[in-house]
Amino acid sequence: MDKNVKMAMLLDIYGKLLTAKQQDMLDLYYNQNLSLSEIAEEANITRQGVRKILVDGEKRLLNYEDLLGILDKKITNTKIIEELIKETKDLSFKDRLKKLL
Repeated sequence: MDKNVKMAMLLDIYGKLLTAKQQDMLDLYYNQNLSLSEIAEEANITRQGVRKILVDGEKRLLNYEDLLGILDKKITNTKIIEELIKETKDLSFKDRLKKLL
């Protein structure tokens, strides 16, 4: 999975556990696609300051995922549901085909 997509998903799941500043910076970077310079200008801090906040927030998100595994469970459940839907469609198609024959 792409890092940006994973971070955006982790932010959705665990974002409320971060500081308000980390939430804002990660949202601007991963969801709004702003650059470090754009975020720095908006927050009136240096690019390095933004980068530090992002790195710290990313570490916290990854730590929460290591501890709780909610994203991994969500991905696994989604795959199972998709497979069940596919199998249900296949069964439905086979039933209709039998009726026609």
